[in-house]
Amino acid sequence: MADHHQLANFIWQIADLLRGPYRPPQYERVMLPMTVLRRFDCVLAPTKAKVIAEYDRRRGKLDGEALDRVLDKAAGNDRFHNHSPLDFEKLKGDPDNIEKHLVSYIKGFSSNVRRIFEYFEFENEIEKMREANILYLVVSKFCDVDLHPKKVPNEQMGLIFENLIRKFNELANETAGDHFTPREVIELMVNILFMRDDDLLATPGTVRKLLDPACGTGGMLAHAQKYMRSHHAEAKLYAYGQEYNKRSFATAASDMLIKEVDHNGSGENIRYGDSFTEDRFHGETFDYFLANPPFGVDWKKQQKEVEREHDKLGWAGRFGAGLPRVNDGALLFLQHMISKFEDVDLKAQKHGSRLAIVFSGSPLFTGGAGSGESNIRKWIIENDWLEAVIALPEQMFYNAGIGTYLWIVTNRKEKARKGKIQLFDARQIYVPLRRSLGDKRREIGNGEDGKPNQIDEIVRAYGSREEWRLVEYTDANEKRTDLRILPPRGPVPPTPPGQRVNVTTISRIFDNADFGYTRVTVERPLRLRYQMTLDDKARFLDAAPHLLDEVQAIDKELGREPLLDWNSVERRIEAILKKSGARWKKPEWKLFRDVFTTTDPKAHPVLKDGRKGVFEPDSKLRDFENVSLKEDVDEYFRREVLPHVPDAWMEREKDKVGYEINFNRHFFQFKPPRPLAEIDADLKAAEEDILRLLKEVTT
Repeated sequence: MADHHQLANFIWQIADLLRGPYRPPQYERVMLPMTVLRRFDCVLAPTKAKVIAEYDRRRGKLDGEALDRVLDKAAGNDRFHNHSPLDFEKLKGDPDNIEKHLVSYIKGFSSNVRRIFEYFEFENEIEKMREANILYLVVSKFCDVDLHPKKVPNEQMGLIFENLIRKFNELANETAGDHFTPREVIELMVNILFMRDDDLLATPGTVRKLLDPACGTGGMLAHAQKYMRSHHAEAKLYAYGQEYNKRSFATAASDMLIKEVDHNGSGENIRYGDSFTEDRFHGETFDYFLANPPFGVDWKKQQKEVEREHDKLGWAGRFGAGLPRVNDGALLFLQHMISKFEDVDLKAQKHGSRLAIVFSGSPLFTGGAGSGESNIRKWIIENDWLEAVIALPEQMFYNAGIGTYLWIVTNRKEKARKGKIQLFDARQIYVPLRRSLGDKRREIGNGEDGKPNQIDEIVRAYGSREEWRLVEYTDANEKRTDLRILPPRGPVPPTPPGQRVNVTTISRIFDNADFGYTRVTVERPLRLRYQMTLDDKARFLDAAPHLLDEVQAIDKELGREPLLDWNSVERRIEAILKKSGARWKKPEWKLFRDVFTTTDPKAHPVLKDGRKGVFEPDSKLRDFENVSLKEDVDEYFRREVLPHVPDAWMEREKDKVGYEINFNRHFFQFKPPRPLAEIDADLKAAEEDILRLLKEVTT
């Protein structure tokens, strides 16, 4: 049996036939549907004759869905069939008419498969290949690839799709991570998602539903099904997904049809549409959720409809908690998923929901108190739904070298986790790849091919809820030689000669309130110095010439010297105006103060509305303090602010509560600089290398 790399390379060689009529970034338009078509052809081959015989017998008596159901049963899978007398081998028999036969062959599939090829828009590519005189060659080459599940198991087929899609997207300079997630990341997510449900899933007849609202090519759904079959064969997991990219949707839909997955028969498992504007699972709830939404993708196209739902429906809709900034819709996906949580009602056999989602670092801390992002975090944490955040190693994803994080969110926390959030720092737990795949240069070991089973170690440490330690050994060149995850207690293994050991805490438990803070507005009094100058007087009269007499009287009474008490100045001006019978409107008072005063730290504070002891704030001196929810705000202000700013006060009616999760703050570890002797030795070695290279160039 060839491995998935060999098969993917063979299929990739077929793609070379497209060179010319197609540019390399366009190869996927042909290769993905042809691979899917050949897979269907191989799967249906054993029952082909039986289906054709049944079709001939039933034709004219049944049609539509009724005929599809009968023929699906004849095909032996209850999901799809092909009643065309053609197959790939027979397609080779008439080269001159192969395009007509290929279209006829596709139309012989059941309606669900025909719909998949409509999303592939494959008839356009058939015509293009016919015009380029390469259609027969492509079909003939695919005849040499046996993709029957007995030759290529479902998991291996998934890896082939993954390999091909990655290559296609690299050629197109697109984000391969929009379409699938690395297998070891999915495995970690699935293990944590189901880790506490052994008793529940072991109950005979248990049925559970899982949704991925950004399913790409369906990798997460397939792996969840695989986990359930291997760990809880007595339970059924109905997996559902939604995808807005047509080719990804078609690939995922075909993959789910071919694989032996649990299916409730009530409709298509994979549905096409934009999850933000076309909720294809409206009104449904699910027990589990998995998702890896695109990193940093904006939602400008969906903005009007999302804002309309937020404004019109509020908490009755999906986005009641708030809207993130338009350049990153990640938290919209999270709200969409939470809106489909199952209630917890054990008497009604409702056990709540759990979800695992991949985010970049942005949703952890972007947006201050009162922003959409902070309000969404506040809603989740104050409802005690956030169970944990796991920081993954960088360079783990095919399209992004940035840091990524798993959020575990649930409305059924176990008792020991209530009111708590676990942070798990797995950023250093990885195995370097021998050869990079796009931006992916690292993976989390799964125990295969001689790699350590780091996934199991992370799951075990995560489940214990204790402060586990990471022990890292490095040689003199700072190159890692060993890595071990150890329980909170117990000795650290001895350090080998000539190496260093670094011990860090990787798992910590916090109270929910540890991530909340009150954003307090700190004001300082406005201090104004009054002075009338000829230039300012001319400027004022240009704007308000009708006030000439009053200004002349004020100039005569107050003089031209600077005065540091605006409160006194204002009272004297009011007396002058009263004496002359003049009454200024608010805009005129404002213009006068703006022109003839300037801030001066030596001036007296300006009273607000003349009230004693109540001062007008200086907006330019306004500041903000973030005070932990665990701390008394008044005490913090007395301790941290007043000693430095004695005239400050707080505007408590402007308080805002915000939430953020700053990993570096909680896992920061100071590393002292290397000894000077080591640095000098490195510099000397570098100088010697430079001199050696220069000598080689000149000789």
